[in-house]
Amino acid sequence: MSNARRRFQASEELVSERLGRYRGLIVFLLGLSFVISLLALTGSFYMLQIYDRALTSGSVPTLLALSVLAIALYLFQGLFDVLRNQILVRVGARIDNRLAPLAHRVAIEMPRFGYSTSEALERGRDVDTIRSFVSGAGAIALLDLPWMPLFLGFVYMLHPLLGLLTIGGACVLITLTVITEMLSRRSGRELQKASIARAMIADTNTRNADVLHAMGFGRRAVERFGTANAEHLRLHARTSDITGTLSGLSKVTRMMLQSALLGLGAYLTIVGELSPGAIIACSVAASRALAPVEMAIGNWKGFTAARRSHARLRDTLATLEDDDSLIALPAPTESFTVEGMTVVAPGSGAVLLGDVSFDLKAGDALGLIGPSGSGKTTLAKGIVGIWPLLRGHVRFDGAALDQWRVDLLGDHIGYLPQEVSLMEGTVAENIARFAPDATDADVVAAAKAAGAHQTIIHLPDGYQTQLGPFGTSLSAGQRQRVGLARALYGAPFLVVLDEPNSNLDADGEAALSAAIASVRARGGIVVVIAHRPKALESVNLVGFVQGGKLVAFGPKDEIVNRSVGLKPLPKGKPAAPAAELGDSIEQAVG
Repeated sequence: MSNARRRFQASEELVSERLGRYRGLIVFLLGLSFVISLLALTGSFYMLQIYDRALTSGSVPTLLALSVLAIALYLFQGLFDVLRNQILVRVGARIDNRLAPLAHRVAIEMPRFGYSTSEALERGRDVDTIRSFVSGAGAIALLDLPWMPLFLGFVYMLHPLLGLLTIGGACVLITLTVITEMLSRRSGRELQKASIARAMIADTNTRNADVLHAMGFGRRAVERFGTANAEHLRLHARTSDITGTLSGLSKVTRMMLQSALLGLGAYLTIVGELSPGAIIACSVAASRALAPVEMAIGNWKGFTAARRSHARLRDTLATLEDDDSLIALPAPTESFTVEGMTVVAPGSGAVLLGDVSFDLKAGDALGLIGPSGSGKTTLAKGIVGIWPLLRGHVRFDGAALDQWRVDLLGDHIGYLPQEVSLMEGTVAENIARFAPDATDADVVAAAKAAGAHQTIIHLPDGYQTQLGPFGTSLSAGQRQRVGLARALYGAPFLVVLDEPNSNLDADGEAALSAAIASVRARGGIVVVIAHRPKALESVNLVGFVQGGKLVAFGPKDEIVNRSVGLKPLPKGKPAAPAAELGDSIEQAVG
């Protein structure tokens, strides 16, 4: 069996496991629908008895008895219908409760693989789509469809010709359902793509609101969104036209069929082959028989949307790696090793970093320098596992990343990205990484280690200050200090800092140097990416990254003074003279 097939089956099993085992419940709902359908014949039998028994006999007690019995049966039908609706609503909520966390995990993981935020958040909407369908009229129509023969059989018992005419009408409606599926499938896919494209533009415009206003091209951004929105509306109208047109045809077909049944019933009554009450009973039963088909056509857009959502969830869940079965390894304390690491850009597949190797021991601090676009940030994302590796390994105490449970290894990693984005919540919650068992002492210790304690206590509510979306209530420098405190929380073994002093003043840079020194002193490892030399004061090792290669690595003093013997760049990349490269290292380190 191929790997793709195994992953597909694994994803199917994961979705099925998360959805739960509903076979018994589906059987129960089908049985309940059978009872409801059986009780729906009450109207037909009532009309048949009224016209053929009560009116012909002129008996008021018979009329009252039939009416009381019909009311009781209607009440039971309503009760069972309410029960079925409530069950479906709760099943939809249960599915949402089980799938929503998994879909959100997918949404978090997808940007790592080059997907946009809008595409990632679409997985959450997929769960909403499935829940809405399960708890809506579409699921009820599917549950009622298997019992169409019950009504067709009743009509056939009244007279074979009436039964054949009703079956013919049912075949026409089923054909319309198949046509609806064929015509709406492609249109639905295109509508989904247009919806994602529109959401992507809206998300981009919102995140760049400051830039749009400051440089005055907000109007053009709105026009760009308007174009995408117009395309979305065009496809939405086309999809709605398909389902609406066929739904209208189904209604017309059903009305024509009912009229035809009345006409045929009248003819059969005239020739003495049918009673007057049977005409009304036939009309009611035929209408109930064809209602599920008409309802299914009317809700076909929701059905196809739920099916696409299920398929997307299944396919994206295949990319998730379940690490719950991994052994919980002891906390790393000795070494951090990179072996032949090659990283490609998510989405495009372009190689950004190739064959990088180095080894760090407890207490080491590595400063990575190099020109912009050389691959330093890519290296940082690779070593903390944000971007998956094409080749090579990253090891903590000899164990590769894929041997660690992500949640457990994360406790031993501190990461400060270039653009610090804090989460909705308090300052303390952000520093503690929203750990439910975080102590105040640990939060304050991390803030002091980052030199952020004084900054935080001067905020309006101190550590309880609500940050708002993306932490925009703080300045860039304040966000960087809080982000550094978050990276240092819990005394992680490996701390990776990407341009940690880009928004810091002199006091902040001094605090950063002290933080790096304290991590080294307790036996941790620090990797610092910097253009400003102040950030490299406390490092003992320096690596020079250029053209996606680590072209120099070693003790800081040795690399700074080194002017010959540097590793060549790959083919196609012009190599700077060794002396010039040595000068650039010296300038970067200061």
